[in-house]
Amino acid sequence: MFDVGAASRAELAAVAGVLGEAFADDPVVVGMIGTADGRCERATALYAALLRAQDPDGIEVDVARDETGLIVGAAVWERPDARGATARRLLREAPGFLQALGPLRVPLALRGWNAFVRHRPAEPHWYLGEIGVRAAQRGTGVGSRLLAHRLRHVDDHAHGAYLESSTPRNRALYVRHGFESRGEIRGVHAARPTAMWRPPVDAPGRPAAR
Repeated sequence: MFDVGAASRAELAAVAGVLGEAFADDPVVVGMIGTADGRCERATALYAALLRAQDPDGIEVDVARDETGLIVGAAVWERPDARGATARRLLREAPGFLQALGPLRVPLALRGWNAFVRHRPAEPHWYLGEIGVRAAQRGTGVGSRLLAHRLRHVDDHAHGAYLESSTPRNRALYVRHGFESRGEIRGVHAARPTAMWRPPVDAPGRPAAR
């Protein structure tokens, strides 16, 4: 059993750990941090830096906790009115990014980040930056519960939602929650992520969640 709720600021390091474990073998992340040993630690460092670089008023971090209070899954959403990570915040976190990526891989990461930014919809939307589940809890419905939790709020306010998916298995999950493909995102090193859009609840012809 697990409960879904908001993460506190003090829990963001634990959230980074969950995401690092979940994405250590993800094609997009591996393309940025490389295939050498220690991927989980480097991925955790990457997500820790990304979370610290965000405007805290512009994101919502949802977590799933088991009966002991352990965080077993996390989803990081950017609000429609978010300003995103400012240059000042990104520069402040430069040591964390260098620890995760190494200097030679920073250009690859920036190229991929720019490709993602170019594909973002122009209309206001909730952006699912990351969603991940600890290995021991995968396949138990944690990811689906995390998605449903935030998407109820998205629908209550008639907003659209957007994300990038890097694997067929993940895409199938998102389709079940009403997302549709907007095609492949090119320019991401060693990966072929798919842009996915979930129209506002009042949009004509919106696909139903399954």
